Parts: sequence; structure tokens; C-alpha cells
Amino acid sequence: MRKPFVAGNWKMNKTVEEATKLVSDMMPGLEAITTVDRVFCPPYSSLMVLSALLEETGLGLGAQNMHWEASGAFTGELSPAMVKEFCQYVILGHSERRAYFAETDETVNKKVKAAFAADLMPIVCIGETLEQNEAGKTADVVSRQIRQGFKEVALPDPEKLIVAYEPIWAIGTGKAASGEDANKIIGLYIRSVLAEVFGTEKAQAIRILYGGSVKASNAAEFFNQPEIDGALVGGASLKVDDFIGIVKAAA
Repeated sequence: MRKPFVAGNWKMNKTVEEATKLVSDMMPGLEAITTVDRVFCPPYSSLMVLSALLEETGLGLGAQNMHWEASGAFTGELSPAMVKEFCQYVILGHSERRAYFAETDETVNKKVKAAFAADLMPIVCIGETLEQNEAGKTADVVSRQIRQGFKEVALPDPEKLIVAYEPIWAIGTGKAASGEDANKIIGLYIRSVLAEVFGTEKAQAIRILYGGSVKASNAAEFFNQPEIDGALVGGASLKVDDFIGIVKAAA
């Protein structure tokens, strides 16, 4: 059995003061739900404060990105060791990073290797655009992202890798894929390709999330599907009742 996993990607939202209040308001509702891995991914500026706040709560903390190099002249970046000081997780390859900051499957691959080397658990995002979806290229796109993103990656423990399927056309648009469609894509195209890369046994142990306009009101539709192990949540992770509701649905 794969343990359900729900992470909130706050993107570029919340000051340190606002982040502290949001997490403090969520903690009583989330701490009781121990059958789900619950993770906050705030902006870099809040990681140190939230790390201290979450200590011994059982709630996880993740960064939204990192560089693959250990140190150097990379203005504006954080190294794996810097992220590891405060976090257990790191989001890699998010579609916004790919679209706005020129990330590629190759740079994602470097970051995945660096995350494992630093004992961080990567949440690796894959997904197709609306144009690719309508052209019937979903399978080709996600298969390429998996094969290139995990090229020559050693995976001793598959429970330490999280894959998030986020159809780009569903992120922040209010237009979510149906649970049935997302389950089909994850089962036929994502988990099967992970099996080619890592072997069937490991692929069955890797948790695969859905992301894209997930709300408390539609979360159960996704979590009731056998191939979907949780969610990478955007806007709804900034709302106390919505995020707790999604985690309850996962439980």
C-alpha cells in the first residue's frame, strides 16, 4: 500500500508573517491525520521559520526549487545542502519553472540526482500543455519527461521519490482533468514508463500525485482512483479549510 501524500505548493505567495499564521491555523486540523504525508512548500523566505514551527509535528516541509550544484556563482539560487538544512522535500521541474525559467528535462535530471545525493525527497512534476493534449501527444510528452528526467538515476528506495502529474492546461485554470482520465494517464503512460526505467516492483511503490485545480470539493474524485496517491495542490493550499479538506479526502 502506498501512503497517501498531499503537498501544498504556495508558489510566490505569503510573507513570513502570513506563512506563520497560515501554518499555525492549519496545524491542529492536519496533525491529527497521520495516515497521510502532509507537506508545505512555501517560498524560500519562510523555510527557516516554518522549519522551527513544524518541528516534532509530523508535518513535512519542501522547497519549490533548487540548483544542482553544491556551491558557486549562481546568483539567486539555493544549493541542495541549503535546502536540506530546513526541508525534507523539494519540488523539481514544475511547469512554471519549465515555461518561465528555461528548465529542461536535462536540468531536471541533474536536480533529481543532486536531491537524492543530499538525502532530499524530490517531487518531480510532469505534464502536457493543452495543445499537446488536444493533439494526442500526452503519452509522448510524459514518457519523454520520465525517461529523460530519470536517466541514469539510481533509486534504492522508491518510497523516497514522488512524481506529480500536472496537466499544464489544468493548473490554476479551474479546469481539472477528470479522475478517470487522470487515472488512465497515470496507469498507462506514467507508471508503466516508470516500470521500464526502474523495474515493475519499484514503479508500484512510487507515489504518483495529481495536480491541477484540486479542491476540497473534487479531491475525492481523484483519490478514489487506484493509481492516484495524492495531490500537489496550488491555490487551495493557501486556504485553511480547503487544504485540510483535501488531506481528509486523501485519508
